[in-house]
Amino acid sequence: MSTPLAPTRPTRISLAVRDSSTMLRRNLLHARRYPSLTLNLLLTPVMLLLLFVYIFGDVMSAGIGGGGADRSAYIAYVVPGILLMTIGSTVIGAAVSVSTDMSEGIIARFRSMAIHRGSVLIGHVVGSVLQSIASVVLVGAVAVAIGFRSTDATALEWLAAFGLLALFAVALTWIAVGMGMASPNAEAASNSAMPLILLPLISSAFTPIHAMPGWFQPIAEYQPFTPVIETLRGLLLGTGIGHNGWLAIAWSIGLAVLGYRWSTASFKRDPK
Repeated sequence: MSTPLAPTRPTRISLAVRDSSTMLRRNLLHARRYPSLTLNLLLTPVMLLLLFVYIFGDVMSAGIGGGGADRSAYIAYVVPGILLMTIGSTVIGAAVSVSTDMSEGIIARFRSMAIHRGSVLIGHVVGSVLQSIASVVLVGAVAVAIGFRSTDATALEWLAAFGLLALFAVALTWIAVGMGMASPNAEAASNSAMPLILLPLISSAFTPIHAMPGWFQPIAEYQPFTPVIETLRGLLLGTGIGHNGWLAIAWSIGLAVLGYRWSTASFKRDPK
């Protein structure tokens, strides 16, 4: 008579995947039940896109090109920066969500349960990245509807652009999670994450760096958003990206590692 096989114990990796999937579903359900925060954050880049295209488009295109007004040319120029601003706006929701969990004590409850500790943060990060990608798609659809075209970009360049957007979304999300862990309440988390929206405004998103005052150019040039914007612009328009590609990847990986270490250290240290 054969001996029945003992049940296979789940591995550490399978437990981590299972628990992270559960936390991801939890965060997506919260986003579906309370869509007002996501919609409010999404309206900011859409309104800026419409404002700069239809109100300032002719003037800005004439100033950049040094010739006649060409609104379609300015749409092509401004869309990459708006897409990154969309990511910055969306991940603020992650900072608010993490801070809310911390202040309401649900994180302390999760710590007392037999679940993989990292799954709590992973659920927040993956959920926020998925929302960021969905927001980028929606804003991109608005851009196409008002005249954005990318006829010179190849399929490989489109794929590279999407990969860069996803990588930068991961980086900003980890930074936002760290901000949420360090904030005493949701309002403070939202305020601390505002630089993720403000930094694109002082980058090359809306005007070339060489057109800025000399004292201001280093501020716009030596920050993470500018090389990512220039790389994304080159990929979407089929133009050269120069050294910006490596800078964009380095900034993205560096911010992701910084945000990850900050978030995990705060999660292990904070007793709440």
